[in-house]
Amino acid sequence: MYQYDELDRTLVAERVNQFRDQVARRISGELSEDEFLPLRLQNGLYMQRHAYMLRVAIPYGTLASAQLRMLAAIARRYDKGYGHFTTRQNIQFNWIRLEDTPDILEQLATVNMHAIQTSGNCVRNITTEQFAGVAADEIVDPRPLAEILRQWSTLNAEFAYLPRKFKIALSSAEEDRAAVRMHDVGMYVYRGADGELLLRVYAGGGLGRTPILSSLLREALPWQHMLTYLEAVLRVYNRYGRRDNKYKARIKILVRELGVERFAREVDEEWQFIKDGPATLTAGEYARVARSFSAPDYDADAASDTTYARHLAEDARFRRWARRNVHPHKVPGYASVVLSTKPGIVAPPGDVTADQMDLVAACADRCGFGEIRVAHEQNLILPDIREGDLHTLWQELEGAGLATPNVGLITDIISCPGGDYCSLANAKSIPVAQAIQQRFDDLDFVHDLGDLSLNISGCINACGHHHMGNIGVLGVDKGGEEWYQVTLGGAQGHAASLGTVIGPSFRAEEMPDVVQRIVDVYRARRIHDEPFSDAVARLGVGVFKEHVYAGR
Repeated sequence: MYQYDELDRTLVAERVNQFRDQVARRISGELSEDEFLPLRLQNGLYMQRHAYMLRVAIPYGTLASAQLRMLAAIARRYDKGYGHFTTRQNIQFNWIRLEDTPDILEQLATVNMHAIQTSGNCVRNITTEQFAGVAADEIVDPRPLAEILRQWSTLNAEFAYLPRKFKIALSSAEEDRAAVRMHDVGMYVYRGADGELLLRVYAGGGLGRTPILSSLLREALPWQHMLTYLEAVLRVYNRYGRRDNKYKARIKILVRELGVERFAREVDEEWQFIKDGPATLTAGEYARVARSFSAPDYDADAASDTTYARHLAEDARFRRWARRNVHPHKVPGYASVVLSTKPGIVAPPGDVTADQMDLVAACADRCGFGEIRVAHEQNLILPDIREGDLHTLWQELEGAGLATPNVGLITDIISCPGGDYCSLANAKSIPVAQAIQQRFDDLDFVHDLGDLSLNISGCINACGHHHMGNIGVLGVDKGGEEWYQVTLGGAQGHAASLGTVIGPSFRAEEMPDVVQRIVDVYRARRIHDEPFSDAVARLGVGVFKEHVYAGR
């Protein structure tokens, strides 16, 4: 993984010192809350319902074991013993005292971490898929380009005050696991006929109150022009994006109103001024960054170890876990392991305790080259595990509550913190997620049901990506009461789609029955192993709606 140099360390240290002074002035009263607001947001600090929330950046979802241990230490000392991993591959601490934040940031800096640009109208955390660099279906490792984007966008003065927040994702595998088309800008990295590295650039995606899938902006962009072209995109957005209405300020609204053809022309015109300028990437610069992502020292004899096959044959519970939580690796004899943070009623989706973090860090050191990944589905990943070590690892994870065999299933729920914490939320997310998980606690049933995503957001800001869930749940306010709207047919990936609202909203206590009725229709009407979204497209939402509302 990328190692900070002296410039990185100096920048982060100076940022900490700057914020320490700002916090002191806020506490003394020299700064009002209105004056302090933009300053704290630039350092990832939000005011939530009960306390401050600090969002820590995890660039493209990659952590070293030492960094995860630091997050565990912060959770113990400054929070309530846990952290919440988010759909942006970051971590949030929900119970932070204002006076402690400079010390927290200073300690994060000792392990090359910070909270810069985890909030505000700027380029946010760069994301890519959780198996980058190790996936069996990978075309190109996207991490060097993601790191170049991180360096380019961090405290870039030209893009520090955009009309609204701006999110970028990259994917470079046969399967899009980075949800590229729901981002402001998304890029697929691939190779041309001559082996040249190329980018397929999409723009204008986003969820929230106006969900839109991004549109193709440019095909076959040479990798050398990634930064110059994105700079042109951001300049056009900076020039024409709305600043009079934050609900219409995202780039998706601009692309929709101008039309993608005109928007592309504006970008091309701007690009001509900077196309071959200083931001043009060179082979030397790419090589400098790529060296940080060289392959670890894999065991050449790993593929000949028969231990994994033997345990699969002998242990049915292990076999079930491996089927859902073990992902193919590009190196024979190795696998990537997904650690589910969705155990059901015992813990909210995405929450990981300090003790669990320490255990994961220890596992990464012992059998995984000291690296951990965070998925936008809020799970953790050990990317490089010998297959021969999987059975022992599974036993250890099971004892820590991190081996629920439900990855990709209906109980692998993506959920924002909702009204339990967030001051923007209309409704609680966590209790509804856990009630649904409890309804579907029969693992045999859930495994027979197969892949089915369920996403929950506590408000229209869609931090739970409910539009992209096969089943989406949105918390809404009706006369001061919490209700829940349901969408069907959403999906991420190359065949991304947005869910369709099925009808009037439901009370919280109705939601397990509602989901059960939806699942009943799917089970009864699907053809063989037909995916849920395909079944919805074939049958139409009306078939599900009729059954769901029949009992009301």
